Amino acid sequence: MRKIYIFDTTLRDGEQSPGVNLNTKEKVEIALQLEKLGVDRIEAGFPAASPGDLAAVNAVARAIKNASVIGLSRSREQDIDAAREALQGAQDPCLHLFLATSPIHRKHKLRMEKEQVLETAEKAIRYAKRYFDKIEFSPEDAGRTELDFLCEVTAMAIRAGATVVNIPDTVGYMTPSEFGNIFKTLKNEVVGIEKIQLSAHCHDDLGMATANALAAILNGADQIEGTINGIGERAGNTAIEEVAMTLATRADFFQATTSLQLTEIAKTSRLVSKLTGMVVPGNKAIVGANAFAHESGIHQDGMLKEKTTYEIISPETIGLKESKLVLGKHSGRHAFREKLIDLGYELEEEAVNVAFAKFKDLADKKKDVSDEDIRALLEEKLIDTPEVYTLETLQVNYGNQSVPGATVSIRTAEGVAEKTAAGNGSVDAIYNAIDAVTGEAVELEDYSIKSVTQGKDALGEVHVVLKQDDVSAQGRGLSTDILEASARAYIDALNRLIEKRKSPGRRDKMSLI
Repeated sequence: MRKIYIFDTTLRDGEQSPGVNLNTKEKVEIALQLEKLGVDRIEAGFPAASPGDLAAVNAVARAIKNASVIGLSRSREQDIDAAREALQGAQDPCLHLFLATSPIHRKHKLRMEKEQVLETAEKAIRYAKRYFDKIEFSPEDAGRTELDFLCEVTAMAIRAGATVVNIPDTVGYMTPSEFGNIFKTLKNEVVGIEKIQLSAHCHDDLGMATANALAAILNGADQIEGTINGIGERAGNTAIEEVAMTLATRADFFQATTSLQLTEIAKTSRLVSKLTGMVVPGNKAIVGANAFAHESGIHQDGMLKEKTTYEIISPETIGLKESKLVLGKHSGRHAFREKLIDLGYELEEEAVNVAFAKFKDLADKKKDVSDEDIRALLEEKLIDTPEVYTLETLQVNYGNQSVPGATVSIRTAEGVAEKTAAGNGSVDAIYNAIDAVTGEAVELEDYSIKSVTQGKDALGEVHVVLKQDDVSAQGRGLSTDILEASARAYIDALNRLIEKRKSPGRRDKMSLI
């Protein structure tokens, strides 16, 4: 398969998203993760834009060792000089020059004729060639440029010394067939085209950025430019993760591949979202929260029988742990039963039927049904749990200059036992002390607090979920002192867990039936 190079412009075009402003430290952090992801080229910024951007590009250039670092430049000597300064120290520097070529840009922005555009661009490329071995040239708004003139511009760039010619659909105007035809024509008509790489840079104004990029690949593009999560000016750019996973999933069709470490995709997406403040939509392809989530009963049943019935990509491929079967009003009995097993409940058929009916009733009233909701649904009608352990006294020592400590007295079958322990915080210390008394090895799966009344003396309810091997149980504690409520919730969960462990069949005899 032929190699498709990945040119990432998250730090340049992505940062041009309204409201996004990355500082130097953040740019370096993202660049290092892009390096782990395996992108071939990182466009770090526009050095001539400001002293701050120049410094940020330089910081990225010095930090990156395994990818080419690129600086953007207009076709002006002062811009090229700024990029030279910014890219000092780079292992593999590259200059990205651009000049608009479309009729509307020539007339209204540049106020130049075709000959002036060609002359200006050629002069800039030849000047840059004195200092850079690698030069990418972009005829801005290439999608709306006359095709014969675009061929002329490309031929000029090759003669002047460009190593990559990028074809930008700057305003997201192209359709896949039109955009693909540009590459096909350039490949067939331009003399010397084999000496360079052709690149595609697409915007998503009409929602076709990824489709256009793939059309370019099918018609000879060697490189795809884009951003993580598809961020960028206006509606954004080609989403790199979408192109990479399309090529990986449909290798039979495209016969092309990238060098990306696909398992780093999810991590990279989260980092970019966090540092830019741009939330990834839940329905975003590949990296959205719902990309591997299934609620429909029909889909869930198919997934449980064979994942490929409804998933063409494994979540593990992009670095996620597993798919999610989201329980809601559309979920079926099969998924509900699997969730019960996952939570440690083994019910007889009649008990499952009753529990499922109660679940459906709850799902009609509540949009998202959590694991905790299901636990509460199943355990709310259990007979009183025998108290193997009972909290007698609690003493907590805390200071912001000292290590928190807790002493608990707990009544057991042998009498009252007391232990003291330290922890990372007061709750951690309390739980360590309880563990020391009981000797139970448990995992705290969940801990949450909510107020059940109002005011300074509000009652606080603590909810915990403890797990031991394949059995889990929830506990609740109520008190005006949240630390006491925390201790009571933990002990309540311990008692429930012990009861389940002692009598496994008891999970089948819930008063749900």
